[in-house]
Order: sequence, then C-alpha cells, then structure tokens
Amino acid sequence: MLRLRGLRLRTGLLLAGALGLAACSSTPEPAAREATPSPTASRQFTPGAAGVGDEYFPRYGNGGYDVTRYVVKVRYDPATDRLTGTTTVQATATASLSAFHLDLAGLTVRGVTVDGVAARHARDGDELVVTPAAGLTSGNGFTAEIRYEGSPKPLTNEALGEGGFRHTSDGAVALGQPESASTWFPVNDHPADKATYDFEITVPEGLTAVSNGVPVGKTTRAGWTTWKWAERSPMASYLSMVAIGNFRVTRAEHKGRPVFSAVTTGLPEGAADASIARTVEVADYLEGVFGPYPFGSYGGVVVDDPGIRFALETQSRPVYSANFFRRGENSGVVAHELAHQWFGDSVSLARWSDIWLNEGFATYAEWLWLEHDGGRTVQQSFDGEYVGASASLWRTPPGRPGAANLFGDSVYQRGAMTVHALRTTVGDEAFFRIVRGWAADRRDGNVTTADFVAHAEQVSGRQLDALFDAWLYGTEQPERPTAR
Repeated sequence: MLRLRGLRLRTGLLLAGALGLAACSSTPEPAAREATPSPTASRQFTPGAAGVGDEYFPRYGNGGYDVTRYVVKVRYDPATDRLTGTTTVQATATASLSAFHLDLAGLTVRGVTVDGVAARHARDGDELVVTPAAGLTSGNGFTAEIRYEGSPKPLTNEALGEGGFRHTSDGAVALGQPESASTWFPVNDHPADKATYDFEITVPEGLTAVSNGVPVGKTTRAGWTTWKWAERSPMASYLSMVAIGNFRVTRAEHKGRPVFSAVTTGLPEGAADASIARTVEVADYLEGVFGPYPFGSYGGVVVDDPGIRFALETQSRPVYSANFFRRGENSGVVAHELAHQWFGDSVSLARWSDIWLNEGFATYAEWLWLEHDGGRTVQQSFDGEYVGASASLWRTPPGRPGAANLFGDSVYQRGAMTVHALRTTVGDEAFFRIVRGWAADRRDGNVTTADFVAHAEQVSGRQLDALFDAWLYGTEQPERPTAR
C-alpha cells in the first residue's frame, strides 16, 4: 500500500461486484442433505479458534484449518446496492473440528453445507460459526459452501480507517488493508492462510467487473454479464479486489501473460492512462533486479472515489487512487505497487507486525526506479530521508510499529532506509543476491523478519544483528551505514 503523504489513511473500498453465485446460474442447486448430528463429536472434536492469534489483530483469521481454494460467485446490482452470492471454500482441517469460523461482515447467510450435507450456522459479530453434521478429522480435506446476500458495508478500524466494500457512483469497489475480503465473501481473513481464487462476478450489462488474476472469459445473458477471473498463485485474502463500473479497458499480452488495465471513465484521458501504460516497462525493470515476475498476469485499475486516497498492491492488478495522477504522470507509485508483487504478495507476511518487509522493500523499489528513470540516485533518496526525518520517525521502530502505526512513515521510509543500510553494509554483489534469493526461495510463502535476517546473514556470510537491531528496533537515529 502507498498512502498519499499528508492525507489521513483510509483503508477501504474497492469492491466490485457482487455476490451471486446462485443468481448467476439458471440451473437449480441440488437440495442439501439433512444434517445428522454425530453422537461422538463432542468427545472427539473441538471448535476451531475465532482468530489466528496475531499479536496486532488477534481476531483476524481463524484457526483449525488451511484453505487451498475459494470459488467466489457474486451478483451485484448498483441500482439497489444488493449483493447475492455463493462461496465455496476448499480446505484441510489442521485439528479435529466440531465447528469452525469464517470471517463474514454484515451479510445475511441463507444456507451452509459441508461436504454436501446441511450444516448449522450462527453469527458472532463478524464471525460466521459453522457446525458440520459430523466432526472434521485433522488432516482431511473438506468443502464448505455458503449462500449469502445483503447490502455490504465497510469495516471501520479506529486506527486504520475503513476497509472493504464501497458503493460508488457507477458501481462498487472492494479494497483494503489489513482486512476487506470479509465484507463481500466468507474467508479466513489473515495473510498467513493463502489460497488460490476463482471469481465469477455478475453485473448489469454494460458495466465492467475487474478482479485478480487471469481473465478467463465473460458471458452475457438477459441483461447481465458475468466476468470470470482466476488467480492460480496463492494469494492473501486482503489482496483480493473487485471493481465494478465504467472503465477504459486496455488489453494486451506481454511475455505470454495477459495484461488487463482499467481506468475509470470519470477521469479525462491523460496522466493516469500514461502511468498505467508503463506497467510492463516497470515490471521488466524490477524483474531484472528482483528476479522473475511471480504471477500469471499484469495490469492495474485506477478509481476515482473520495474515500480512496491510497494505492494497494492487490495481487497481479494493483488499484490506484486517481489522486496520485492529479499533477501528472506518476510511475513511482506504479513501481511501489509492482514491487509488492514480489514483496508482500508472492512473499507474504506471517504476522502483521513485520509489515516493514512489504513496505520497506516497495519504497526502496521506488528509489531504484527513480534512479533508473533519470531522477535522484538511491543514495540521494536515502540521504534526503535520513536528514529530513522527524523525531517521531526515529521513536517508532519499523520492526515493531504497533497496530496504530502499521501504515506510518517509519514503516515505509525507515523501512527503506533499513534496506539501504543493509546494501551499504554488505556491498552490492551480496545485497542483490540476498534480495533475489529471498524472492525465489520464499515464493508463494509466508515469512517473518527473523527469517529475513537469517537469510541475509547466510548469503552475506556476516553477522548482522547489530544493524537490524538499530534500524528496525531502536528508538534513536542510527549512525549512517558505512560502506565495506
């Protein structure tokens, strides 16, 4: 994510379409079998946790299972702000479960089945508690199908603002960090549980519905168009997005991968279009620095809505606020969000406290791109931040920022300075081996700061605790790093 500096963060909005699986199909769904309670479940099985226990957000996500795939079919009507849908969750139990939780905010559940058998369901705030007819044995796979409907509403976090579904002037958008997905489909909403996704988004004919991954076709019937998308690389839930509305769409192919970009028609043609048009150019440059581009498609979406004042690295198709392009072309924000495709999307957090691994590297990529594109050198960018940093930046350690400072300047700017301090300390040859190896070895996985420190020490052959302690966890300005 990249905030417009000087503006209050508002995490939330991009949703697009809608829910409606059942509504997307003209074939009646088979009736679920009646639930038959298991006489031994209470003795052999226990409920899964209502959160993964993240230090910053203990109730985010859920325990007891690992999702492998979501199939999200939704229908959205902007005229009525009505969402209907069916989501299929394919998962493996990691504990023997008598019940399990899914995150789902605000929407009304009409029915749940587990492995084709009707299951009981109840609400506990933004938690959907599912009790299957029989216990789920640890190590075994299961499939849950949830039917739901309603008018989605954003989630509000006192420190971080809004995230999730937002009705717009010509459609809707779902977007946000650290959570948003649960406002339009049931999900294990924490980056530690990555999965693949299939989206079928049905909207009134004439509107575009954009989501993650590869476009796999669209069909129109009786005044409604269903747009289909598939993200085959594991994705953290907060990186899912949907944007529905009127867009100028650009389709192309690059290195055998589809390119799909969309700019809202509410903007005059100009800086936003020109900036997004540089997506593959920027991606190719970053590929030369970080290693192979990790996903099966490219693109970007520009939205113009007063509630969206940030850009977010939604997987394979970042979303940008139109505000980034008010003063002209801005390829720097494109570089930032594309760098996240490696750092944050492919190599993802295991816990939110380590977010500097995402934002520090993405900000450093901005500095690299600026130098490559004829602007300031990386050293000049570092020096400017180091000299001009406020006292509060040094008091906030990026490696332990606290939930309230998750998107504060320290995470971004001091995070990037940490990356440069590492480069200066170990030298360019070792540094770029560290970065490329990190992206390659941890591809599609989840990581911590301790993992990165161990990797950097192994590749460089140097003990780096003092460097990382000062730059990530200290509360005073560290000394300038000294080149080898």
